[in-house]
Amino acid sequence: MTLLIYLLAALAEIAGCFAFWAWLKLDRSPLWLAPGLASLALFAWLLTLVPSEAAGRAYAAYGGVYIAASLVWLWLVEGQRPDRFDLAGAAICLVGAALILLPQRG
Repeated sequence: MTLLIYLLAALAEIAGCFAFWAWLKLDRSPLWLAPGLASLALFAWLLTLVPSEAAGRAYAAYGGVYIAASLVWLWLVEGQRPDRFDLAGAAICLVGAALILLPQRG
């Protein structure tokens, strides 16, 4: 369930940030900001659902998922295929996220 929450949070965060990117960099209407802000609020709420005693640990582990999801966005939405360095970096980050999130702490 945690992985699903992280994936949904990543989608919400990336979509929200992309709305600002589209407005400022792609000369889109300021109306893009309304769904962007809603998406960023959804992202923040989703992260509160992660079972963790410490917010910082939940956010740190999420970072790896965010990096991998951003590369999927790069490919599917922006039409640029990630290269081997992108993929290697994402793999390293996902291993790091797993090391932070998965151990049982007492």
